[in-house]
Amino acid sequence: MSIKPAIQILDEKKLLGMRVQMNFIGNRTQELWQKFMPRKNEIENKVSEELYSVEVYPSLSYFDQFNPATNFEKWAAVPVSTIDNSPTGLESLIIPAGLYAVFSFKGRDSEAPAMYQHILGNWLPNSKYQLDNRPHFAVMGEKYKNNDPDSEEEFWIPIKPKV
Repeated sequence: MSIKPAIQILDEKKLLGMRVQMNFIGNRTQELWQKFMPRKNEIENKVSEELYSVEVYPSLSYFDQFNPATNFEKWAAVPVSTIDNSPTGLESLIIPAGLYAVFSFKGRDSEAPAMYQHILGNWLPNSKYQLDNRPHFAVMGEKYKNNDPDSEEEFWIPIKPKV
């Protein structure tokens, strides 16, 4: 698998959505999106129709000794111009500005873990970057088709130059 990311600087991103605590053993992603999708049209200040699937890990040590039972925060959200006046039951998340490795992904949802494993296990150690402690996220735009082999999305991995 040879994958070359685009290296991009992300401006601060404001999101509105819902979150759950979960781990990779008790994956609650589907449950989260089923709760969020009927509510997304209540958000009046969306800047696009893109969907953001965000992971907020407790620290960088999460990846040092990976344990699929360790919890992290999972978000289902949309980008907004302002986080004021959010509908009841929805929360805001601000992704700080910073450097990201952006990987294009095409395939079924079930194939994504292998892509992440390649990024973190092969690409990252052999690059001039290391993980940064900011949210990881996927952007699902108009080419995203839930669990379809032709579905396309982008994986944004927070990075910083190795020291």
